[in-house]
Amino acid sequence: MDRDLVERAQRGDRGAYEVLAAAVVDHLYATAYRLVQDSDTAHDAAQLALVGIWTDLPSLRDPERFEAWAYRLVVRECLTDLRRRRRRPVTHLPPSDVVADPVDAPAGVAQRDEVERALSSLTPEHRAVVVLHYFAGLPLTEIAAILGVPYGTVGSRMHHAMRLLRATLEAGERPTHVEGQIA
Repeated sequence: MDRDLVERAQRGDRGAYEVLAAAVVDHLYATAYRLVQDSDTAHDAAQLALVGIWTDLPSLRDPERFEAWAYRLVVRECLTDLRRRRRRPVTHLPPSDVVADPVDAPAGVAQRDEVERALSSLTPEHRAVVVLHYFAGLPLTEIAAILGVPYGTVGSRMHHAMRLLRATLEAGERPTHVEGQIA
């Protein structure tokens, strides 16, 4: 992110803030959606993060860390919501801007749906680590800073989350038996 743009926004330049917000809003929404798995809640979290960016931007000490800081705000909003709701089943289809093209091969769609279901089985803390690393492409050190936890905690959460995801996905591949038949 352009340091000068961040510094101008810190001084109250609305035009600079609008450029910053436009540059991060899609990433914030996509991250929020992967965490909360509900488009309305993800929109709310992204909007609250943008409000937080505007109001708290003057307190950002290192303009170079703007993006990580923005992720921290949206993740905090999502984790607050997830803790309040305590994991509910996914009932909405992801919006098209979060998922691949509608012309995906059926196998690709099914695989993506399996991954989404497996993600929803994780705790909010485990899901945040996986989403930030694999979907937002952030290194573990940056995730630790975003979540405000030690690097070792992030590594531990990643290890456990991947183990749980693998187990969930493998369980979905196993045939189930119904009255002596394979279903």
